[in-house]
Amino acid sequence: MLSDSSVTTMLPVMDMDRARAFYEGCLGLRPGGFRPDGKFVYAVGGSTLALFPKPEGTKADHTAISFQVADIAATIEALKRAQVVFEDYDFPGLKTVNHVCVLGAEKAAWFKDTEGNYLCLHEDIAT
Repeated sequence: MLSDSSVTTMLPVMDMDRARAFYEGCLGLRPGGFRPDGKFVYAVGGSTLALFPKPEGTKADHTAISFQVADIAATIEALKRAQVVFEDYDFPGLKTVNHVCVLGAEKAAWFKDTEGNYLCLHEDIAT
């Protein structure tokens, strides 16, 4: 029923200016502009990312959005040059090496935005 619908990912932000500086300056997203309801949107691939003001922030401890990339190592290096800080993990079943964890048929790496939202890069592993 919804398989042909476009998708908008909604991310709460406490400080819109700070969040926009991160998404535009560090991640390189091109601004789409404010909507009448206060959301700020970006076109990302074939979908939409919307930042919405939420003064109390969010407490999510899961990945809010994952960006599929062709070369995760090169993307990590480029984002590190833009001051993005990656998470490292060493848990049973989840260990990162050079910020990357292999999960089945993909590689993944995580970082947080300025508002505490967990973001991910993932690269499919050729089989």
